[in-house]
Amino acid sequence: EAELRLEHLAITRTTITGLADRIPAQTVDPAGSLELPEHPDYPRILAVFNDTTGPLRARDICQALDFELLPKHVERTRAKMKRLVTIGILTEAEPGTFSKKQ
Repeated sequence: EAELRLEHLAITRTTITGLADRIPAQTVDPAGSLELPEHPDYPRILAVFNDTTGPLRARDICQALDFELLPKHVERTRAKMKRLVTIGILTEAEPGTFSKKQ
């Protein structure tokens, strides 16, 4: 029974390691700040946050970046903002309300 459990643990470890290889690693530049994902909208989104002191919604970012206020644009922007939360650049105090991490 112990050997069977060890075998299952080995299989689980292989599976998890294989999945972890698919997740992009967070990289840190020499200055200590996190690198942004590869897309031109991320620096533009952060520029809007740099010009604002309060929390923003995806719709606010779309307006500031002159995107049409169509649901597909708002949702894409919200997904990018959530990605910035995941890598530690933005915070989401309330659902849908984002601000720059202090």
